Amino acid sequence: MNAPLPERTVRDLTGMLVQAAHAMNTRLSLALAEIDSSPRKHCVLVHAMEAERTQSQLAAIAGLDKTTMVVTADELERDGLAERHPSATDRRVKVIRVTPAGAELVRRGEGIVDRVHGEALGELSAGERQVFVDALDRLQQAAEFPMVGEGGVVRKPRRARQG
Repeated sequence: MNAPLPERTVRDLTGMLVQAAHAMNTRLSLALAEIDSSPRKHCVLVHAMEAERTQSQLAAIAGLDKTTMVVTADELERDGLAERHPSATDRRVKVIRVTPAGAELVRRGEGIVDRVHGEALGELSAGERQVFVDALDRLQQAAEFPMVGEGGVVRKPRRARQG
């Protein structure tokens, strides 16, 4: 016979965050589909507009694996939204440059993203919204994910030394 599980003292934070992220991504996907975009395309285009970034840097920012990033870059090029160019600092790597059509799609998409986020945050009072967003920001900063540092360089957070 299995021993009973210990009583939980903390709610399932991971489960709640995963479900909330899934719900937000679904809402955002449906809304961005109205302009023939997606959260993935939008994210890559937005961050490609901020600075000259390589496909690898954009993949890390967007949380995409290499294969998905290549597929995304192919789609963006095919649709005339972005172009790959050799990096000005390292000709061995390609950077993604957003075309005027891509910039227009980002402009339209930002309004949609703001609307969807506003609707979701509308479930909270003004005070709760600020606390919630600030807390999520702190959790994200503390997470063990690749992060973007100075000049758009992707770096992994430092780990504490073991033993």
